[in-house]
Amino acid sequence: MIWEYLLTPENWTTAPGGILRLLGQHIAYTVLSVVAAAVVGIPFGILIGHTGRGQIVGIGLSNAARAIPSLGLLILVVTLLSTGVGPIIGVLAILALPAILTATAAGIEGADPEAVHAARALGMTGNQVIGKVEWPLALPLVISGLRSATLQVVATATIAGFVSAGGLGRLLNSGQRTGDYSEMFAGALLVAVLAVLLDLLLGLIGWLAARRTSPGRAGEVAFAAST
Repeated sequence: MIWEYLLTPENWTTAPGGILRLLGQHIAYTVLSVVAAAVVGIPFGILIGHTGRGQIVGIGLSNAARAIPSLGLLILVVTLLSTGVGPIIGVLAILALPAILTATAAGIEGADPEAVHAARALGMTGNQVIGKVEWPLALPLVISGLRSATLQVVATATIAGFVSAGGLGRLLNSGQRTGDYSEMFAGALLVAVLAVLLDLLLGLIGWLAARRTSPGRAGEVAFAAST
């Protein structure tokens, strides 16, 4: 029965091969990878969007990373650096970077020009314009980039199971080797459910951010920044 693996209580344990343990590892891979990509992508995205410089190089190189075969890159990194959490996080962060960098740059560059002009007319410095005007207006799009990156990482993190690491991909790998389709189905379903839940969470955060920075409030943002 296709549901057999999920309906077996012994499989829902925190043991090394248990579902709860693998789920926790998968979430950890996802969070750490997206955070690492955001630490790099958001500052560079702000710099590119605010100055209008480096778009071809920065965004071009990050988008080129989308063409990198995930499994091949991970195997190469593991071969060179050995197994461990570090190589997995590094590979997943590279794959998450383009969406975050591009969304941040577009959000900063596309901030309401009237609000930005008003902030500069009030004598704000470049950093003040970024922090008090451009960043609040760009936040919904930045969250959209984080949302896209998270979905990509959740799906791609399954490759960790194919290099003897943890995560829900181990269920797919183990089920494939033993011919246990119930185990493979469990891994695929759990990855899909996790992706949907994270997407809904980030979607809610993005919706709340968009309400606070709607176009009609652009002038209010500039006014509040000056006070």
